[in-house]
Amino acid sequence: MANTSRADIRRKIHGRIRKKVQGTSERPRLAVFRSVKHIYVQIIDDVKSVTLAAASTNEGEFKGKPGGNIEAAAAIGKLIAERAAEKGIDQVVYDRGGYVYHGRVKSLIDASREAGLNKNGTDDSKAEKINKADNVEDELKIEQKGNKTVQEKEVEEAADAQMNEKAGEEE
Repeated sequence: MANTSRADIRRKIHGRIRKKVQGTSERPRLAVFRSVKHIYVQIIDDVKSVTLAAASTNEGEFKGKPGGNIEAAAAIGKLIAERAAEKGIDQVVYDRGGYVYHGRVKSLIDASREAGLNKNGTDDSKAEKINKADNVEDELKIEQKGNKTVQEKEVEEAADAQMNEKAGEEE
């Protein structure tokens, strides 16, 4: 059995993610790549195959500073959000590049959200969606607690009609 490296495993995971995640002109893809020393991010329109904006810790203002830490990733997240706003981009699809959503990747994505990307509420987290669904179900249960559903009412009316027919026949 051949040994597979972490990089090979990450590439396979990234391939599975890329089958599902695609950037468009309205909502481009924010792709993250991290190395040991630096972190890179691009906003890509996959339909036109064009990079719309990019940022990395390998750029001028970050030269000489450590780029492989959470603080640098957060700074890059803010920077890419500012560059996206300059281009008129406010919605993106996040592509974590096969990396776990933790540490530098999480810091970068969270900083970009705080700086303005996906602000208008269309990118709800799964937990928020589940909570909203639970609240709606609870409200429906409360409303139906005192009221009978339409089907229950129809069944009762049919049973009453049968009882009335039997009572009318006996007389």
